Amino acid sequence: MTKKKILVPVDFSDQSLIALGQSYNLARKYQAEITLLYVIEDHGLVSKLFSKEQDDSLKKQVEENLTKLAADVEKKQGINVTTMVARGSVYDKVAEVADMISALFIIMGTNGATNIKRKFIGSNALRVVREANVPVITIRGQHHRDGCKNIVLPLDLTKETREKVNFAIELGKLGDGSAIRIVSVLFTTDEFVVNRLTRQLQQVKQFIEKEGIVCTAEIIKGIKKEETLAQSIINYAHKVEGDLIMIMTQQEQDFTYRFIGSSAQEIINTSDIPVISIIPSMKRNIVSVTPY
Repeated sequence: MTKKKILVPVDFSDQSLIALGQSYNLARKYQAEITLLYVIEDHGLVSKLFSKEQDDSLKKQVEENLTKLAADVEKKQGINVTTMVARGSVYDKVAEVADMISALFIIMGTNGATNIKRKFIGSNALRVVREANVPVITIRGQHHRDGCKNIVLPLDLTKETREKVNFAIELGKLGDGSAIRIVSVLFTTDEFVVNRLTRQLQQVKQFIEKEGIVCTAEIIKGIKKEETLAQSIINYAHKVEGDLIMIMTQQEQDFTYRFIGSSAQEIINTSDIPVISIIPSMKRNIVSVTPY
């Protein structure tokens, strides 16, 4: 049986190590091992100025540090850890390695810089979300609770709702006492739209409850003018003490290009609560879960 894997890109910054810490609980729940990936970025002309000896020395130092980190995690957490070093662009290599090892998830930090001023943030995180064929959990905040006790599930009237709900249920079944907090943000007072959405949320709530998971559903009306959709969702997540916000990226019909809506980008970039991004019709190998 092939061992399940969770990919954690690291650059030894504080934020990437915080993301690593968040991977432990999921690794235990999925009985998976962790793969640590360090990407040595190519910088065009600058990288060509390095001699082969300097390049080999850098790679050796990275490998030594990764091995030490892996041994520390295995000793303290009791989780199997493997390591990889790749050269190229961060987003390309993270997505490529995730496919190569059939990763369940990618878990990565979204801020912090290394001592050579290379950042693992911003466009890299967003491009990993866009390029990856597996769910990506981005970790921006400094302090997080372990597990997925409160999964915040923003919903609208799109066709992807059922798939998004099913994935939330998968995660919800991983832990005892987990809850799914459905939220929908309305920009209109149109009675037809409000009633339709209310009915849908109640149907989704009942569907989730039949799976044995605690569920609440709330519609947020009358957003403050200075508050964006993303901010409303993040504020709601804080209100219910959310552990994870689930968003869904979009994909063109030819399946060759994915894009991330402005609200999703804002949530990824500004939420201090972990965010999981999934792709419609994403083929995952984690549908069968056996919780401890």
